[in-house]
Amino acid sequence: MLPWKRVLRPLTALLLTAAVAALPTAAHAASAPSTGWNDYTCKPSAAHPDPVVLVHGTFANSTDNWLVLAPYLEARGYCVFSLDYGQLPGVPLVYGLGPIDKSAEQLQAYVDTVLAATGAAKVDLVGHSQGGMMPRYYLKFLGGAAKVDTFVGIAPDNHGTTLDGLTKLLPYFPGAEDVISSATPALADQIAGSAFLTKLNAGGDTVPGVHYTVIATRYDEVVTPYRSQFLSGSDVHNVLIQNLCSLDLSEHALLGLSDRIAFHEVANALDPAHATTTNCLSALS
Repeated sequence: MLPWKRVLRPLTALLLTAAVAALPTAAHAASAPSTGWNDYTCKPSAAHPDPVVLVHGTFANSTDNWLVLAPYLEARGYCVFSLDYGQLPGVPLVYGLGPIDKSAEQLQAYVDTVLAATGAAKVDLVGHSQGGMMPRYYLKFLGGAAKVDTFVGIAPDNHGTTLDGLTKLLPYFPGAEDVISSATPALADQIAGSAFLTKLNAGGDTVPGVHYTVIATRYDEVVTPYRSQFLSGSDVHNVLIQNLCSLDLSEHALLGLSDRIAFHEVANALDPAHATTTNCLSALS
């Protein structure tokens, strides 16, 4: 084994351990009573007939990623649901690590569960980071376009990431991508130029019948360059949050975890007929 491989494997394990340690409330949150979302008795209203399914990002879970956005949407009259996906054996609390095509199959099954429970014809999807990209596989290859009305991606890695150029160094370490793929497949799938992303984006970014919104921040340090997040298509609304509020300094994580200016724009995307202007004051709404 090459010496650097002996470093990469424990480094991957260290990253996973650090991710768990960085979520001190995760164990409690995962077992805590629902704050209102994931209520399978919820029946959508005439004003908001589509349940909202929230799709977390890499190293996240169905609770911690949505402690602000889920109540925000619930307070506005939506039935809100969230799932865990992409589990790896022996890795608790943090998800979004398995092969992304398999994660899309988990989303497919979960959407069917939500539709059956609520009686709705379609859902809306809102995802952060990987969760803002992975559902596109479901829409494009697993029949999701017939079951989804609106899809909102917050800081999504739609065309992968270079991590400010660091991923371009991988070819100089033969076998590095194989090590990453075997340890954390989702990370390899999200590298710009990966086989997964090549398949996902071949033939166009979008599918007919779905309304797409992308919300990005120029200060994103995870998905780089940030403009790679934007989609091309006839029914796409690409939003740079600093064009709505130049004072918004949110980076990748905060944009999806707590940015109420971004969440106001999410609400606009879900209910465009009643959209209101998003600006810096939206942080107080």
